[in-house]
Amino acid sequence: MVESIARVRHIRVTPQKARRVVALIKGKQAQEALAILKFAQQSASEPIYKLVASAMANAQVKADRDGEFLDEQDLYVANAYVDEGTTLKRFQPRAQGRAFQIKKRTSHITVVLSTPEAAPAVTSDSNKKASK
Repeated sequence: MVESIARVRHIRVTPQKARRVVALIKGKQAQEALAILKFAQQSASEPIYKLVASAMANAQVKADRDGEFLDEQDLYVANAYVDEGTTLKRFQPRAQGRAFQIKKRTSHITVVLSTPEAAPAVTSDSNKKASK
C-alpha cells in the first residue's frame, strides 16, 4: 500500500471557502478529483488541484524508491482537510480618524492519497462470532 501526503501552508484563501472545495474530492479517485477541480468555479480549486497533482507525484516517487508498482488509477483521496493558518491584519482608514480592521485569512491544506488495502483475510474469530 502506497500513501503520500502533500501540504500547502499559508495559502491566501479562507479556510471556510477551501473546505467547500475539499469536500468535493474526499473519497474520490485521484484522477476524478483532478477533473472535478479543473472545472470547479471556486478560486480555491486551483491551489487544491496543484496539491492533488503534487501528492500523485509524491506517491509515484515513493513507489519508485521502494521498488513497488504504482498504477495512478488506484490512487484515491484517503483524507483531505483544511486548517486555519495565520491571519494577516490590515487597517483601512474610516471617517473621523477611526480605523477599520481587515482580516486576511490564510489556510493550511493537507491532502492524503492512498492505494486501497488488500481485503483482510477472514480469521477464525470472526467466523465464531458470525456463527453465534
